[in-house]
Amino acid sequence: MFKVLVIDDERATLTMFRLFLTAYGYEVLIAQSGRAGLDLHRIERPQIVFTDLKMPEIDGFEVLRQIKKRDPDTEVVVITGHGDMDLIVQALNLEAIDFINKPVNRAALDSALKRAESRLRTPGARFPAVSMKRKPKGAVVSIRGTLNGEAKGALFASVEEALAQNAEGIVFDFDQSTAVNGVGIALLTQVLSDLRSKNTRSYLSGLSENFIAIFDTVGISRLAPLFDTADDALACLAEDR
Repeated sequence: MFKVLVIDDERATLTMFRLFLTAYGYEVLIAQSGRAGLDLHRIERPQIVFTDLKMPEIDGFEVLRQIKKRDPDTEVVVITGHGDMDLIVQALNLEAIDFINKPVNRAALDSALKRAESRLRTPGARFPAVSMKRKPKGAVVSIRGTLNGEAKGALFASVEEALAQNAEGIVFDFDQSTAVNGVGIALLTQVLSDLRSKNTRSYLSGLSENFIAIFDTVGISRLAPLFDTADDALACLAEDR
């Protein structure tokens, strides 16, 4: 079982995390300040870190920067208040993989833990992996790892390949381990907008509720409908013909 560090200046939040994580069987470390959290990370080297963004002295952004500099393979999830999407995108740009809103609920925690564990068990999860498969009813562009600026070439090439094969629609399917940063959001927005201008249907599948919330906020959801699985999206494509 993985070791988890939680950093937050609110004792009630730390207590809630400790209760949930201990019940799940994790080894739990807690710190009530950014400085204490960084010290614990240096000594204990937990694989998963939850950090509040708004803390005095050393905030969550600086905690995130220092942890990723020290150990890029540590998976960091940020804790924030409802509606702080601008702050969340900033954290994603610093390689956070997910976020949890306060007050913490079990479903959101489960989703973040599943993403973190999946990435820890997937070699190369910090790097983008984009591939295209032609299907009878369209094409599926699979997105794994981290959708960031490094994914631009592979993402654009996959779309061009699908269009060259006369795909009537393209499903962008996200693995449960996939994280997306601000550049990745911009790239995806550009691709979906281009496809709409070409009258090519596009769909999104496999996204967690948290990333759906982000995509809703930035307007991506208006460019492509969302589905649980790629098969569901392909079925809709067949019906839309």
